[in-house]
Order: sequence, then structure tokens, then C-alpha cells
Amino acid sequence: MLHLAAVGPSDGLARAGEECLAGEESARGAVRSERRKEILRQRREELGLSQEDLAARLRISVRAYGNWERGLVKEWTDRKLLALAEALEMSERQCFWLFRVMVDRDPPPTWRAAEENRLPEDPAQRDYLCDYAALMEAVPHPSFLVDHRWDVALTNSAFDKLFQSVRPHPTALPDDNFLRFVLFHPDAAAVLEDHEPAWCVPLLAQFAAALEAAPDDEALTSIRQEVARDPFMEAAYRYGVPHWLATHGAEAAERDGAVRTVRHWDPATGLVRCRLVAESSRMLDAMGLTRITMILSAPQGAAAGPVGGAGAPRHQGPRLRAVPALED
Repeated sequence: MLHLAAVGPSDGLARAGEECLAGEESARGAVRSERRKEILRQRREELGLSQEDLAARLRISVRAYGNWERGLVKEWTDRKLLALAEALEMSERQCFWLFRVMVDRDPPPTWRAAEENRLPEDPAQRDYLCDYAALMEAVPHPSFLVDHRWDVALTNSAFDKLFQSVRPHPTALPDDNFLRFVLFHPDAAAVLEDHEPAWCVPLLAQFAAALEAAPDDEALTSIRQEVARDPFMEAAYRYGVPHWLATHGAEAAERDGAVRTVRHWDPATGLVRCRLVAESSRMLDAMGLTRITMILSAPQGAAAGPVGGAGAPRHQGPRLRAVPALED
């Protein structure tokens, strides 16, 4: 029977629609609530802190902080969230995502991260980086500046576009620390093809060399502790990397010239060949920075690459799981 638009749906259908929408909102709310709990717990554990430690930093009771982490908060005020960001040693970008996840809005514009700015204090160096950013922006390939800790100082638009689908994360954003992104972000495998053998293992090998050269570096030590807390990652670091280096040679871990595969931001393009080009300059060297450009050139299979790349032979036998599979 035809339904008259002027009459509208029956009360029963309207109630069913409202219940359906309410159910969807409830489901989304539950997911959001779990995400709120996860972001606090995960960041605290990454810092190696207990709930007692965080409570002391916040100058509140352990019971009160426990309620915060369980989401039992009547209202997330700016004061509470900014105190959390400082206690959890969050960067300005991490604080931004904390506010977006917790209260779905930006932090107050007057706030500045307690963490030191990664850009140099020297005016000449800062001016150089401003001009260098313009140079990077003129390149159509993803490009970024990174230091020995893999902290990212600058990115261009192509880099941001490549990782535009990556979801918020408290410490492992690609334009925050690239090593943490590759190792710990659940979305890394969605962009970086052959994620474990082609990306995780070589970067773990580079990380091991960096830590050996600077064993007292607090940032590198923090990453090492985080690796140790993940049994899969610890196994990859302790056993997988030495075996991989013995099999393929130390040159396989070099950044410059390595060929990998990434998923292009245009779904119609799909997987593309990616050559990493690492370069520096006198001024960048003085700042401890290296520029890495990801040259995207051909669809997967159009050109073969070295070990770990798109055309590389697979490892024989069971593959070492360095990180958990990407969650749906």
C-alpha cells in the first residue's frame, strides 16, 4: 500500500527509528568511553608510571586518579585535561588529540606544551628551517625531517596526505615520532605494506644502533622500555633483528636507498613502490636533523627492490610477529 508523505510514518515506525538511532548512539558512546580509558592508561604505561605516580604528579588521591582512568568523571574541565597533559608529558599535538577524544573540542588557544619546542632556539637555524619547509613543500613526494630519536621536526603536505587516514594516538603519530608510529600505532600496517619484515625489523635494527651509540639518551631509553613491555616486540628486538642482520647484512638496515611499499592515499592507485632517500646539509647536520623523502614511483610489482621491499622474497618458516595485527 502506498504511503502518503503528508501523513508521515506511523508512530510505531517512528519509535523504531528513534530506538535504532539511540542504539547507534549508545554503541558509539561505548566505543568512545573505552577509547578515553585506553588513552590514559596506555600513555601512563608508556611512561612506566603507576597510578600512584600519576596521582602524585596531579596532587590528587590515588582513588581519584583511578576514577579518572576508569572514566568516572562528572565533567572533564580544561583544568583537569591540561593537568593530565602535563602529568603525562604530552606534546602540544598530543594534548590536542586528548581534548578531541575526551571532550570533542580543541584545547584552549592560550595553552602551550610544557615540553620543549623541538625547533632550535638559534634565530638563524629557525629561519633556515622556515625556508627549508618551503623547499620540502615544493616536493610532490612525502618528506620529513627527523632527528636521531626519530622525533619529527617538519613534514610536507604530501607526507600528511599519505598518513591522513591514521587515527589519533597518544604517542605514536607519524608526524610526532616516526619510530613509535611504525612500531606501536595500530594503523601503521594499513599504510606501510609488509609492515613487520619491511618496516619494523629494519627500524628496530637502526634503533638498536642508535641506542648503542647513545645509551644514556632518555628518549631512546624510553622507547627501549616500551619495546620490552611488549613480548612480541621484545622477541623481535632480541632475536629477530640479530638473525635478520646475520642473514641479510648490516646494509639491509640502511635508510638511504631502501625500497619499500606503501599504500597510496588514492584508493584507485593502491600499493606503490617507495624508495627512501635520506639526505642532510651543513645546517641540518648542525641541528642533528636528516631529511627523509619517500619517492613514490610505480605500482607494486613494477620494479623489484632489495631485501624487505615489495619484490623481496618472503622469510621461510613462521614469520615473527613483531606487533599485533591491525584491529578491525
